[in-house]
Amino acid sequence: MNTGAENERVSSEQTATASKQEITPSQLLAALQLERTNWISEVVEAYGEVTAIVPRAEIINVCSHLKTEAGFNFLADLCGVDRGPEEEPRFEVNYHLFSTTKYHRLRLKVLVSEDDCRVPSVTSVWRTANWHERETYDLLGVIFDGHPDLRRILLPDDWQGHALRKDFPLRGYEPYSLK
Repeated sequence: MNTGAENERVSSEQTATASKQEITPSQLLAALQLERTNWISEVVEAYGEVTAIVPRAEIINVCSHLKTEAGFNFLADLCGVDRGPEEEPRFEVNYHLFSTTKYHRLRLKVLVSEDDCRVPSVTSVWRTANWHERETYDLLGVIFDGHPDLRRILLPDDWQGHALRKDFPLRGYEPYSLK
């Protein structure tokens, strides 16, 4: 039989656990933005999704913190986007995070220009980033500094260019052309 003190202790533990789980990704990012002002430049909420714009120099710090302190223990996807040659910055790298304990989703976005298309690798945080970063490098040409094995993964080694760039010819360059 539980005593009154035990019931009170259990109740306060349950309340603390519940309040931790009730923190939404947008609240977490708002608190992080106040605590570490240089880590997140903007938070965007649209269509039920939360996206944080992160400066490229801080991506490893933000990912490490979100993994260890906030429970985003799964990198569901990492992909690149070419916003078009007329846009500046032209490219973005998106990190789709998931918390397997709280069932929260969060997107981090790093914007990079065509002139300096480099982002630090997060393979030290999530090993699964290895494949995703290689794919993004292969198809868009984003270079991941510190990656353990950055080389083509889908296209042949002698392929010229990056097939998912918006200025890449639809039928490819010669010897691979289908004319």
